[in-house]
Amino acid sequence: MNSSQIIATFGEFFERRGHRCIDGGSLLPPPGDPVLFTTSGMHPLTPYLEGKRHPLGRRLTGLQRCLRTTDLTEVGDSTHLTVFQMLGSWSLGDYDGPQSQRFGLELLHDHFGLRPELLHATAFGGNAQIGPDTTAAETWADLGLPVELLGEEDNWWSNGPTGPCGPDSEIFAWTGTGPPEGSPGTDERWLELWNHVTLRYERHPDGSLTPLTQRSVDTGMGLERLVMVANRAPSVFDTDAFAPWLPALPALWPQLADPEHPRPLRIITDHLRSSVVVIGDGVRPVPTGRGYVLRRLLRGALTELWRADPGSPLTLGDLPPEVVTETADQFRQPGEPAEVRSVLLAEERRFRQLLSRGRSLLARLYPSGSLTEADYQYLHDTHGLPRELVTDVLTRMLAG
Repeated sequence: MNSSQIIATFGEFFERRGHRCIDGGSLLPPPGDPVLFTTSGMHPLTPYLEGKRHPLGRRLTGLQRCLRTTDLTEVGDSTHLTVFQMLGSWSLGDYDGPQSQRFGLELLHDHFGLRPELLHATAFGGNAQIGPDTTAAETWADLGLPVELLGEEDNWWSNGPTGPCGPDSEIFAWTGTGPPEGSPGTDERWLELWNHVTLRYERHPDGSLTPLTQRSVDTGMGLERLVMVANRAPSVFDTDAFAPWLPALPALWPQLADPEHPRPLRIITDHLRSSVVVIGDGVRPVPTGRGYVLRRLLRGALTELWRADPGSPLTLGDLPPEVVTETADQFRQPGEPAEVRSVLLAEERRFRQLLSRGRSLLARLYPSGSLTEADYQYLHDTHGLPRELVTDVLTRMLAG
């Protein structure tokens, strides 16, 4: 199944069970929201999860584009992305957690063809304030899935230091080549696929918990991960979500075509794809806030690109317009290749100028090529020089 088929199947499944489909919003939260970007499908629904009446009712489903800077250091592996799409379902004071779990397994098994023997569940194992979520654990056991109880770090969800929170029960899929081994807590080949959060409590500034007057259920599942698992693909980059980019980038920049070392190509692909979506939602590179995240993405992509071939004038101006328009279509954006190209090239020029100054700065301040952690931090924070490029510049400087 391709991405469009999976989106349609997911929506139809929940609509047949009384859910109304909501439109996914921008990456940019509404004014007054303290976060830089929308990080989950539930984020725009926070007031309704807290008890406000939703105009479409108490059962909802939808697809939301999200951005998580917390995953930036992990991008390049087979499953993490900066910008992604999240499928979600919500019960606003209607059905409970066990019903959500039953919906979840039915959809994965009967409609997406995921075999139960390749699935594993986790549930909240309790902490000093709240006991283990035995209801969720027993429900998974009744459904025939093995279940593992994990702690607060893994299976408790909260919307910040205060506000709605509750136990999180998750479905994992086996991505290894042989029969399943271990559990999600012991073997990283178990891939986190679908979170089912039961919002039962309100956390107060002093850390205490009180029951919510409206108990709700929030679920979220990354589209790209589901496409990967449903098609037994080796990574999210081997799905149709990245069809506009791969094999376009290796054809454009053959230096990146190294199947034995795919991480640089994956980072460049993720960061440029994410940048296209962020630009499409109206963000432009600046030194602070959302614009700084975009700047970091673009400069991270350029760092990997220029490291792959330091002697060639590789440029983002070579990107074909098709990757922009097809990515915009995936994320339901208008897509303006000329505008995106203008933003990319302007930031590339700034970064080239920064590197030129950086070479002179390094030659003057660190002629020996020996830098401490404090030096790297200073160069990054004061001059905007990434550690990777500083290292490469020093290596070439000392060699030549």
